[in-house]
Amino acid sequence: MKMDYHVHLEEGPYTLNWLERTSKTFASFETPSDLKKGSKEFMIWQVKQLQDRMAYGCFSSFWLDLYLEKAKQLGLKEVGIVDHLYRFKETRSYFEKNMILDHSHPIGKVQSDWLDQVMTEKMDDFVDAIVREKEKWKLQGIELKLGIEADYFKGCEAELVELLGEYPWDFVIGSVHFIDGWGFDNPQTAYAFQKFDLKDLYNQFYATVESAIRSEVFDFVAHLDNLKVFNYQVEDAAFNQKWHEAIADALVETKTATEVNAGLYYRYPVKEMCPGPSFLKTLAERGVEFTLSSDSHYPDDLGNYTAENSEKLKDLGIKRLVSFNQRMKKYHYI
Repeated sequence: MKMDYHVHLEEGPYTLNWLERTSKTFASFETPSDLKKGSKEFMIWQVKQLQDRMAYGCFSSFWLDLYLEKAKQLGLKEVGIVDHLYRFKETRSYFEKNMILDHSHPIGKVQSDWLDQVMTEKMDDFVDAIVREKEKWKLQGIELKLGIEADYFKGCEAELVELLGEYPWDFVIGSVHFIDGWGFDNPQTAYAFQKFDLKDLYNQFYATVESAIRSEVFDFVAHLDNLKVFNYQVEDAAFNQKWHEAIADALVETKTATEVNAGLYYRYPVKEMCPGPSFLKTLAERGVEFTLSSDSHYPDDLGNYTAENSEKLKDLGIKRLVSFNQRMKKYHYI
């Protein structure tokens, strides 16, 4: 069964690079046959596409139809669209109390500016948009699922549950992007890795991931080793194996699933799937349940490497994948 359960609609900051990447998206789909790429006429058409994209927003059918078109091209049967919790204005206090935002701190101003640039939407608008599109997708033979990716902070479980509210989520993803208020996957703050002992940093990261799993707030926990994003990794097999086993045990004991996530492989310096090969092997051997994720942030990346990762799981003895409906698991044989 072909699926992609970790698909984003967009994310700022809204820069010229963002416009260029959005232009690339439109150019990757079918363009008017009478327009030659590189021509003035093609540029006029492309600028009009970008104007419409900005005018209608990321929750419009204008944008979502591109995801649908790509899903049909790939033969996907289920697609789970999410957005990061930090995209929504209602969650500001949750992030303000858990992020370094003080302008006197070396990374405080960078993170404060970043939060303002990405926290631009309302959760109701997102939920309404995905629910509205479900029937259209179903008529095309694809189950569209509503999800959210929620950052986990120790001690804030009750607040997080309240933020997630009574929305009709099909699934809730848990993720760890922050250590002591530092967003470690932000390229603007990557230099901070050099200030840490890597073993200490990974101990703290994995302990937080394990805590997220054991909170039982989430249907699956994403990219279990994304601390490696800029290729800062511990070269100690015994150390890594100890944590891989601990995370695997937590997932199995709480009946929480995880994913094989391709995002770091095609978008970040580490160029490796999450989890990495040895971690994935341990998870498979211990009976962890998996779904598949491109972690795309644009429609042309939808489905990236999900077929390859499905085969990889099959080679490791995994016989079925998990999907979700109204927070309930469904199983599909590979």
